[in-house]
Amino acid sequence: MTAPAVPPSLSLPVIEAAFPRQLHPYWPQLQEKTRAWLLEMRLMPADKVAEYADGLCYTDLMAGFYLGAPDEVMQAIADYSAWFFVWDDRHDRDVVHGRTSSWRRLRFRLHAALDSPAEHLRHPDPLVAGLADSVRRLHSFLPGTWNARFTRHFHAVIDAYDREFHNRIEGRIPGVEEYLALRRLTFAHWIWTDLLEPSAGRELPDPVRKHPAFRRAALLSQEFAAWYNDLCSLPKEIAGDEVHNLGISLITHEGLTLEEAVEEVRRRVDGCISDFLVIEKDVLRLADRLADGTVRGNQLGAAVRSCLGNMRNWFSSVYWFHHESGRYMVDSWDDRSTPPYVNNEAAGEK
Repeated sequence: MTAPAVPPSLSLPVIEAAFPRQLHPYWPQLQEKTRAWLLEMRLMPADKVAEYADGLCYTDLMAGFYLGAPDEVMQAIADYSAWFFVWDDRHDRDVVHGRTSSWRRLRFRLHAALDSPAEHLRHPDPLVAGLADSVRRLHSFLPGTWNARFTRHFHAVIDAYDREFHNRIEGRIPGVEEYLALRRLTFAHWIWTDLLEPSAGRELPDPVRKHPAFRRAALLSQEFAAWYNDLCSLPKEIAGDEVHNLGISLITHEGLTLEEAVEEVRRRVDGCISDFLVIEKDVLRLADRLADGTVRGNQLGAAVRSCLGNMRNWFSSVYWFHHESGRYMVDSWDDRSTPPYVNNEAAGEK
């Protein structure tokens, strides 16, 4: 895969040098089957799937993250991720067009589908049916305790999207600490971390999952992704009167200039990388201690190594995604305010 040119202001040489990029070997089939799933679930019109789906690189992002996942797990994660991006686009369009009642109905329906996916597989709103199908499949890999945790974490994400919706409708820019807490939810930090476990083939016991080094490594990989996204998106989001971006919160509430805000976001991004390289060694030591020669211990140690390796993969996958996906090529759109791959209709309301 040929690496794209990265603008100097967004270039991270340490990622390019120390975080080698990989793709799951199932990726070509993944791309094809996720395209088919988007059509089957009516999540994107056929013409938009044909023209834009591959170029949006949603499957590339996931195939660069969950290395080692069984093919059926990889496919379920990729479809869920594609659903997530379509949901994010609907949320954005509902904000842009002031569709408050449409968003409220969708939020309640998503909560219901998350709690009882089997009952929502044929829901007339494709987003509701798509979530139900995704969750039903993701719930098939690990025990009910993992399913309950995943469900709990995603309920919190839906509620966070509601807070973002009202902030944007009201033009309210959250303070820095409030924004950082909200961003951990809207970026679904703990969802993507949860999905490391079915990729590794086992649920991690609480003492391992909540171990300070493991949890810190997971958080750093996700914070890097969220803040790098903010860094890449800052100019267009300022132009679009956006209210949710770390840089915008820094400018508004900390009095920074645009240049200073960019520098501060970049400092935080760089800090995530350097801190991860330190904490990574602690997690490796944890994996070594767990691998005590027993069958269970060795399997647990291997699972921790798998999860850690994929946290590391997230850095390179997110980095290159931002420079390859059509989702961020705003200058090529006919209308900078309307992504060409979205449906502006209030789906599910007909």
